[in-house]
Amino acid sequence: MAKPVMKKKKRVSKKSKLSWRKHVNINDVEEFLEDQRLEERLGPPLETLTDDQLFKVDVEPSKQTVSSKERKRKRFLEPPRCFAVLQPHTKVPDPIRKRNRVRTKEERKNDLIKKKEAENRAKGIWKHRELQAIRDQKVNEERKQNDPKRGEFVQNIWDADDQLTENNGWFSKNTVKHNLAGTGKIRKTVKDLKKIKSSVLPTIEMPHPGMSYNPSYDDHQDLLKTVAEKEMKIIKEEEHLNRVTRDMFSKVTAKKRDSMWLQEMSQGLQSASTNDNDNESDSEYKALNPPTKNKKKTLQQRRKQQEQMQLELLKRAAKLSKKKISDIHQLKTLNKQIDKTESKAKILRERRLKNLLLKKKEPKRLSAIKFEETELDFNMGPDITGNLRSLKKEGNLLTERFKSLQKRNVIEPSVRRRRKKSKVKVYTKPGHKEDWITTVAR
Repeated sequence: MAKPVMKKKKRVSKKSKLSWRKHVNINDVEEFLEDQRLEERLGPPLETLTDDQLFKVDVEPSKQTVSSKERKRKRFLEPPRCFAVLQPHTKVPDPIRKRNRVRTKEERKNDLIKKKEAENRAKGIWKHRELQAIRDQKVNEERKQNDPKRGEFVQNIWDADDQLTENNGWFSKNTVKHNLAGTGKIRKTVKDLKKIKSSVLPTIEMPHPGMSYNPSYDDHQDLLKTVAEKEMKIIKEEEHLNRVTRDMFSKVTAKKRDSMWLQEMSQGLQSASTNDNDNESDSEYKALNPPTKNKKKTLQQRRKQQEQMQLELLKRAAKLSKKKISDIHQLKTLNKQIDKTESKAKILRERRLKNLLLKKKEPKRLSAIKFEETELDFNMGPDITGNLRSLKKEGNLLTERFKSLQKRNVIEPSVRRRRKKSKVKVYTKPGHKEDWITTVAR
């Protein structure tokens, strides 16, 4: 009988993880893990369970009513749902029964050191950080006792004076603001309504008396005069613009324009006669900035220069002293000049103050568009009938109110802008043309 042939064990490399898994039999590990997964699904094996866990004695149910307070208490004792992620999601027991635990600082201390510290505490010898911890604990307990309980209102917060907010001349506004930045006690200043007002103009301005449906002759003529002056001013500005722009240039023919252009462009060019003379003189070399010899001054020239400078200084001193003497004799004229300059300055001051008051009535520049007042509403003499029923209507109430808001700086001046719609090119598709029937018939 032939003996079975023994296969020689093949030696393979198990260096990498891939080769280890390929050439190592791990069936027993897989079977163990499969059993563990089965236990996780069905529970532990029956051999390990006790009789109390397997069987249940059937008795009469005890009717116990649970109060709402107990229900709430049980609900609070249960861990919150947000911590469910931290709980183990498997019933497989931990293979490592005993795990290492990091001992606390007190547990790591030596027994001799613990004994020595206990003796020192009995004698009244404490460490600095221990004393500080006791002090902090007392301060926290006192603070908790002094804090008002929920629902108690013992202190009036409006009577409490804050030293930081008191500005008694020592603190500037920036200092107070900096100190109160993180305390939540920033002082809020309420602005005066008079200062908030945007304009000194009244909300509703009184109209001109000449705008009445039955005005007097003088008031109506005064209104027409102001309207005419405004129109004349506008006409004068238009004429000025035409004069300084369009009327400054005269119209010329195309031929004359070309001759003028040729004449202007040829300015500065040399003629043929001058070119010949220039060619003859090109052979000679002439320096544009010839060097000068550094001639030093002699001692006699330096002495005379110093004498002239001293004489000039003496003349200036004599002139100054002479002017002082003449100013003494001219005190009356000087006083008159001072009075004259002071009176001029006073007139200028009054004029500036007057202009400032006028500027307060003018609208401010709130946008790129300048405010323009509406034209005065007026009726000519024949249109005035003397009663409201047959009076010719002028102006618009909404426009007047809108312009009043702009004039009083409530809203910024604006212009109605209309968007230009892009022209859409319309064309007919080749298949939608009207002559498609004729093309098919052909």
